[in-house]
Amino acid sequence: MGLLSGLLTLPVAPLRGVARIAELLRDQAERQYYDPATIRRELEEIDRARAEGALTDAEASTMEDELVARLVDRPHDRGYQEH
Repeated sequence: MGLLSGLLTLPVAPLRGVARIAELLRDQAERQYYDPATIRRELEEIDRARAEGALTDAEASTMEDELVARLVDRPHDRGYQEH
């Protein structure tokens, strides 16, 4: 980037920074959302709620199906890596 173009684009630099931070936050949220360990914990919470009677079998089954779909449909192309 030359000096002139650097000076001309300086006013939009904060916007680029905000956009980059938003992108990083989205990526982190997606990694956590699709993380197998997180999904496993949520499945365990559903089992506990079902055992305590807080959820019906139908409600628990629907929630489990959503979690399994999330596990199967992970966005591998976004650089997701399992821990």
